[in-house]
Amino acid sequence: CIGGFLKKEKMTKFIKTADADKKWYLVDAKDQVLGRLASKIATIIRGKNKPIFTPNTDTGDYVIVINAEKIKVTGKREQLKQYISHSGYPGGQKITTLDKMRAKKPEFIVHQAVKGMLPKNRLGRKLITNLKVYAGENHPHAAQKPETLSLSENK
Repeated sequence: CIGGFLKKEKMTKFIKTADADKKWYLVDAKDQVLGRLASKIATIIRGKNKPIFTPNTDTGDYVIVINAEKIKVTGKREQLKQYISHSGYPGGQKITTLDKMRAKKPEFIVHQAVKGMLPKNRLGRKLITNLKVYAGENHPHAAQKPETLSLSENK
């Protein structure tokens, strides 16, 4: 009782990772725009689409992305977008364009796009493990019975 008035308690409910009901979703990346797809996937992995969203815990779902080699980009990004890596040694910087990366490791393109939209801390490193990306149609997660999720825009 503060100042003679009854104070109604308002408590924020924090969900633990074990209490979150995690589902598996299957997303087909064929003819999807890279950035728009990645932002929607990051929202699902983070759990922001759920009413039980808690910013400091893993309450999101698992996402399986298939057909990563058939993803689209807009403009001249196919030739201009670059992936930069460094070996740690002097002169060890390697620059790879998107079209070369698509031929070499198409899963890496979607993985890096989603990773860049997650938090840059230990939670983000844990959340990116909930993303499974495959270049073709096949994936080894049939036992999890993933629900097909359509993320395309309605135009």
